[in-house]
Amino acid sequence: MKNLKLKSARAAKDLSQEDLANLCNVSRQTISAIEKGDYNPTIKLCIAICKALDKTLDELFWE
Repeated sequence: MKNLKLKSARAAKDLSQEDLANLCNVSRQTISAIEKGDYNPTIKLCIAICKALDKTLDELFWE
């Protein structure tokens, strides 16, 4: 399932996929795959993404 909440939060911070990937120490392709729903990130990566976007796990990864 696509993660539109992640994409929206990233866009709201005016970050590219590459920018967010650099903040989280992963590749741009990883961020793209998460947004497309092709990759289920580890909890560690979820937390890193949340910190970079100033969001909670609930806001980005739970329905």
